[in-house]
Amino acid sequence: MTDTAIQTRQREIASEHLLFKLIEYVEDRHPGLLDFLEQSLDHLGDPADDASKDDAGVRAIAQRMITGARRQGTD
Repeated sequence: MTDTAIQTRQREIASEHLLFKLIEYVEDRHPGLLDFLEQSLDHLGDPADDASKDDAGVRAIAQRMITGARRQGTD
């Protein structure tokens, strides 16, 4: 694996963690954020313009993140 690929993976892991914690924090203080995010998924898509384009795949990942945030709550 290249250094660039490793750094990209590490950045993705760190960003996802911070995003989850931010979502949990805001939802705890302002209930309804997760519902709002879930309702926005119809507008989410993959910007790729080649065979790798997968709107449903992007939406599924976002839905799993929302579901995980609902389950975990704040600790």
